[in-house]
Amino acid sequence: MTRRLVLFRHAKSDWGSPYLPDEERPLAARGLSDAPRMGGWLRRRGIVPDKVLVSPALRARQTWELAQTLLGHDVPAETVEMLYAFASPRPLLEATKRFGEDARTLMLVGHNEAMHELAVALAKTGDEQQLRRLRKKFPTAAIAIIDLPIDEWFELSDLTPGRLVHYARPKDLGQR
Repeated sequence: MTRRLVLFRHAKSDWGSPYLPDEERPLAARGLSDAPRMGGWLRRRGIVPDKVLVSPALRARQTWELAQTLLGHDVPAETVEMLYAFASPRPLLEATKRFGEDARTLMLVGHNEAMHELAVALAKTGDEQQLRRLRKKFPTAAIAIIDLPIDEWFELSDLTPGRLVHYARPKDLGQR
């Protein structure tokens, strides 16, 4: 049995207000267009999560809301404080194990560097070109889809040998 983890970095955020708390930063114009485009990309590939875990940061919540409009499915989403993490992938792993429940395909919407580090740690095999691109950079609104040889989410660790199924960035989709 396998589980599928979809890692979705929030879209480009607006840095125009220097006094706004980090957690309240909204999406920039580019983020407002990239997030739904990535939702459409998921739809075209038939990738619909059973459940979504979202960072409480406004930019992450907006990313999911906009992506879902073009995904075309009403997917249950839960805001998880643990996903407001940057320096280490450990909180993302713990949130997945704790809140993934019976989802066969689980999506996390969060932040770098934690998102990038988790993707690199789990994506042990897959298309070499995609793996190289993933290892190099995980830009805003990027999505990594990783199949994992586990039966239950509680089995997941950073040593789980996942297979990178897809890696896409907004610029891969052509003109913005």
